[in-house]
Amino acid sequence: MWQRILAILAARNREFYRDRAGLTWSLLMPIMMIVAFAFIFSGEPKALFKVGVIAAPELDMTTARASDQAGFLSTSHIDFIPVTQQDTAVAAAIAKVQRHQLDLLLDLRGFPAYWVNPDSTNGSLVEQLLLGAYAREDRPSAATPPPQRRTAAGEALRYVDWVLPGVLAMNVMFSGLWGVGWIVVRYRKNGVLRRLKATPLRPIEFLTAQVLSRLIVVSGNITLIYLAASMMLDFPMRGSFTALLLIYAAGALCMISIGLAVAARLHTEELANGLLNLLSWPMLLLSGVWFSMEGTSPMAQALSKLMPLTHLVDAARAIMIDGAGVLDILPQLALLLGIGALLLVSAARLFRWE
Repeated sequence: MWQRILAILAARNREFYRDRAGLTWSLLMPIMMIVAFAFIFSGEPKALFKVGVIAAPELDMTTARASDQAGFLSTSHIDFIPVTQQDTAVAAAIAKVQRHQLDLLLDLRGFPAYWVNPDSTNGSLVEQLLLGAYAREDRPSAATPPPQRRTAAGEALRYVDWVLPGVLAMNVMFSGLWGVGWIVVRYRKNGVLRRLKATPLRPIEFLTAQVLSRLIVVSGNITLIYLAASMMLDFPMRGSFTALLLIYAAGALCMISIGLAVAARLHTEELANGLLNLLSWPMLLLSGVWFSMEGTSPMAQALSKLMPLTHLVDAARAIMIDGAGVLDILPQLALLLGIGALLLVSAARLFRWE
């Protein structure tokens, strides 16, 4: 008995080590994960507080600090985030104060003013630091009144409320990539595609059927997850259900098309699995699914904008948390549909039955 077991064990080990793609991926994956986290969270230690700063259009943060009579903008352990003077940007910053995502919002235009959430513990601490900076006798600001106080009351945004749109988007990504890409490669390896080649079926017809089938599966899957979450969690849904359905459908089309493009010519599931992991993990880490990209390195934030999953997550959060409608998410919707259509056409041109 043990001889048979050892024979099968030896054969399986040889099969694994001879598969260079699978072996290489199993060795590189942990190293890439470590390097990715080190890259994302590189830089200075994270500040204790976050303060938005609205300054005059001709001022940047360096100039604003030089003109700050109270010296508040030089306070250590505070992350000062520039906010443009556009009405939408200011409104979004005030909403972040309401949700405890910003501890304080300081307006330096004309006579200074600030917004603070009276229910925020961090906001109260930062407010005392601000007023203390203006009250210091060794500062020119001691002779001037402190900034005008404005309140922005609101409940804190729970992590589960913030992360839910990203988790749904992550499910769309994994279902779209593996539900089509890996399956098509398996069809090719098992000879299913060779038999389909003998029929009048064209590649674009086969791929379109795969896309429609997976769209139905993903839509049903997302609907069930959303309904189950709504029964267990009291999460906000302030926007349009139509917009939410459209953005997740567009995201699913994009992810399915990526999976088809990867599987257009591959012959082994192991190589397909490695390539799909190579595409999915950077998106998972850089798209703000689990944590906000605001505190990451500038390079990581720039790369994040190149990820389709980033635009899906941002649009879904805008709908569910900020109350966005279809018109508000049109840029993300058009981008995801454009990427999906382009990759679907490319996959049809690259596709091989054998």
